[in-house]
Parts: sequence; structure tokens; C-alpha cells
Amino acid sequence: MAMATAVSADQVAKLREKTGAGFMDCKKALQESGGDFEKAVEELRKKGLASAAQRAGRTATEGLVINYIHHSGKVGVMVELNCETDFVAKSQDFQNLGREVALQIAALNPRWIGRNDVPSAVIEKEKEIYRQQAVASGKPAQAVEKMAEGKLAKFYTDFCLMDQPSVRDTSGKTKVSDLVAQTVAKVGENIVIRRFARYQVGEEITSTNTNNSKT
Repeated sequence: MAMATAVSADQVAKLREKTGAGFMDCKKALQESGGDFEKAVEELRKKGLASAAQRAGRTATEGLVINYIHHSGKVGVMVELNCETDFVAKSQDFQNLGREVALQIAALNPRWIGRNDVPSAVIEKEKEIYRQQAVASGKPAQAVEKMAEGKLAKFYTDFCLMDQPSVRDTSGKTKVSDLVAQTVAKVGENIVIRRFARYQVGEEITSTNTNNSKT
């Protein structure tokens, strides 16, 4: 098994600046291209990740509300998925994504859409708990913050929809954000998961699962 090419943080930052793709996607592209910058850019474009990031600022006010009811009848989801035109909203690719997102929400019960939707008070509370756990486990002072940040990343994976691994991908390598980026590449428009509601029989009602960002 060939070892991955080592890449520096500066190389990754430069690629992110040029393509707008995510950190891990840029790092992987550089590693797979043997550190060749232009090949890495080309690889990101082939996957649609660069173009997806560049479209992210475009207004998405069309779309659909898609629902999913589990066969047990005990869990139901409604999700608003936005795009730029009604033409794309009616496309099979867009509707398939909506169904995948609704299924994801039903299965893994995220609390927020993305990291930016998590209230700062919640983040600070979680980090303080993780710091205390690190201290209690005997970690040296210089390692406490690093351990807290690592556990916070896991918190995002558990509770933020876009960070969750797709329930369809048993390898755990494909995140919901990747599914959105792949569909953006296919339809050529910005796509936004605007908000969702998940209902489960007997569950306490919450109002945290909305996306207040304006795009």
C-alpha cells in the first residue's frame, strides 16, 4: 500500500483559496496528486467540489419541502431544500438529494444543520466539559485544549447534519455536505438545506433545528 504524499498546511491553504473547497478535500487532492498543485485543482473540479464552493454565495430561493415517514409510522421528517430555479427543483437529482437528507435526519436525528448554527453558549459549555474530562484523566495542561477541540469535532459529527456521515455509505467517508456538493456539481446551481423538522412519537419538542443563514 503506497504511502500518502505529505503536504504542508500552506499548500492546503493555497488550494483552498483558489478553489474554495474544504480543508480535508484539498488535503486529499494534494496527497493523491503527489503534491502537484494544478493536478489537485483539476481533481477537485472533476469531483465538482471546487465549483460547488464557488456557487455557495449565489441566492437560492426556489426549492421544495420534502417529507419522509418511517415505515413504523413513529418517525417523520420535513425538510426545506432550496436551489436557484424551479427547473432544478423539479429535477430528479435535486429530489433524490432531498429524500436522502430527509432519511438522514430520520436516522441520525441531528440537532442543527451546520456548525455555524450551534449556539456559542452550547459550544463553550461542551468545551468546558471536555476540558474538565481531560484534566480529570491526568492529561498535561498543554494537551487539555487539544483534547477538548478533538471532542468538539466529534460533537459536530454527532449533532450537525452537514458533518454527519451519510447513512448510505457504510465506509463513513461520505458526509452529507459531500452529497450536497455532488448534486451542486450535477445541476449547476447552489443548493441550501434551509431548515427541517423531525417528529418522533413521544419525543420532547425542540426548536433548534433551523438554519437562520441568509443566502
